[in-house]
Amino acid sequence: MQLTFLGGTGTVTGSKYQVEYGGRRLLVDCGLFQGLKQLRLKNWSPLPVSVEGIEAVLLTHAHLDHSGYLPRLAREGFAGPVYCTPATRDLCRILLLDSAKIMEEEANYARRHSFSKHKDPLPLYTTDDAERALKLFRPVEWNKPLKLDGGLEAEYFRAGHILGASMIRVRHKGQALLFSGDLGRQVDPLFPPPEALPDTDYLVVESTYGDRKHENVDPGLKLAGFIAEAFRKQGMVLIPSFAVGRTQSLLLRLWDLKQAGKLPAAPIYVDSPMATNATDLYAQYPEAHSLGAAHAREVFDIAHYVRESEESKALSRRKGPMILISASGMATGGRVLHHLKAFAPDPRNTILLSGYQAAGTRGAALAAGSDRIKIQGEYVAVQARVETLENFSAHADADEILEWMATAKRPPKKVFITHGEPIASDGLRKAVEERFHWPCVVPEYRDLVDLDA
Repeated sequence: MQLTFLGGTGTVTGSKYQVEYGGRRLLVDCGLFQGLKQLRLKNWSPLPVSVEGIEAVLLTHAHLDHSGYLPRLAREGFAGPVYCTPATRDLCRILLLDSAKIMEEEANYARRHSFSKHKDPLPLYTTDDAERALKLFRPVEWNKPLKLDGGLEAEYFRAGHILGASMIRVRHKGQALLFSGDLGRQVDPLFPPPEALPDTDYLVVESTYGDRKHENVDPGLKLAGFIAEAFRKQGMVLIPSFAVGRTQSLLLRLWDLKQAGKLPAAPIYVDSPMATNATDLYAQYPEAHSLGAAHAREVFDIAHYVRESEESKALSRRKGPMILISASGMATGGRVLHHLKAFAPDPRNTILLSGYQAAGTRGAALAAGSDRIKIQGEYVAVQARVETLENFSAHADADEILEWMATAKRPPKKVFITHGEPIASDGLRKAVEERFHWPCVVPEYRDLVDLDA
């Protein structure tokens, strides 16, 4: 087997890996680059490998940094199967169609208001492209080997993190290569921990939090404190949130606070059709999370879900205390943008960032204390209080990744550390080498490794 790193190197976005075996090729993950402009421009460049001849895509989970390039791949001619768990398939139907719609709307807005550098701005892909990609999805079962042409076998293992998230192990001619995907927490209110590290010769592991530990505090108490302080000023709380995973975790914490009498009385809104639809899936897949169907419905009923755009616009005109959760989590697009326009200039309000903010995103600018952010060609003043809730991340931290690695039955021949900013990836490399003495490398974009050599 040969492994080529086509994304997720030096960044937490754009995860794509090409596996070549017996004269055949497939991709593991097919994600969008996000954040810094030089990364986003890679989405518009042709793949550094030919789309023709890619026989299949194996998808670890639905988040756009792992799945969001699939419509573009289909637009460029890919017509092979996309293998993933059923929950990942259903989440991708929500995420990819929403992503395409946002891209179309942003291109139309830029055209109408003439703020794009391009005379006729176009979306990276369209809703038709997303629909074309979604027709290629094929569901697989966890822990059941999938045999592909050319003698390759793929197997999916539970990774925690979000609904349907998987590790994927591929085997060919006695060699095993495992992709961690995004690893969940060891203790998480929504999901069980990842399965023990499956037996493998080579390991590709994420490092989003590879150089740090999550705070050992109850994030619900911090959340309650920030809400109470904003409400004392007659302000509101705006929480940019990932629609899949993070929104549901926030709602669970809010429900817990309400049950404990620690949540001030005020309406809670989820303004993201994508988050609304994703939340509905928890009742369809009770075996994939820790709540159970009945408790999930009870927890998620704490909020009012906004579907229509006119109701969303009306929320931006609303005054006084409320909690508003809106996608996207790094404020890169979606309805949260017009809420930031409306609420960021008011010092009575609080903006709560609920997790990792990739370099180059509006979320990262807010976290860094910027006094203005650019939205749709205009600068918006930021006078609201901005705080970060680190402990809401669904990613394993450095210690949790190491504890997962400690479950290995035997040492892998080599560990490839990806999906992290450079400092985080190198921090994990050092920790793995010091604790386990396993050979580690932090690959660069387009690096190719011959695993048979």
